[in-house]
Amino acid sequence: MLLGTALFSAVAGAVWLGQDWLSGQDRSAQLALGRTRYAEHCAACHGASLEGQPNWKERSPNDRMPAPPHDATGHTWHHADSDLFLITKKGVEAVVPGYESDMPAFEGVLTDEEIRAVLAYIKGTWPQREREYQEAQNRSRQ
Repeated sequence: MLLGTALFSAVAGAVWLGQDWLSGQDRSAQLALGRTRYAEHCAACHGASLEGQPNWKERSPNDRMPAPPHDATGHTWHHADSDLFLITKKGVEAVVPGYESDMPAFEGVLTDEEIRAVLAYIKGTWPQREREYQEAQNRSRQ
């Protein structure tokens, strides 16, 4: 268990959201905060293990898409950090105008620091291939 936690922290620490590198202690604190805020605000829809809602690729009876997984089986890693941050803070419509979603905006609920921590936690669970792809998306936005 301790080895798994150390490995997770090392991997997650390697993927930071376009900001200056944090010290090891700060990264650990950020990941702990992200894990906590994810459990409190995201897991009910996106799953405790980031697995998303069942049949997430098919529209629900309300004609909206279910919450996608945030693990490697989903598409979160296809998006640049700036989009992920904006979607979390302002809602999906901030990135895709006119798109109706059941996901609320978290502005006023989570601070920017907490949003970045949640995203760092999520990104830290992705395998190398997905992290590299997502990092390329970030570079293409610079």
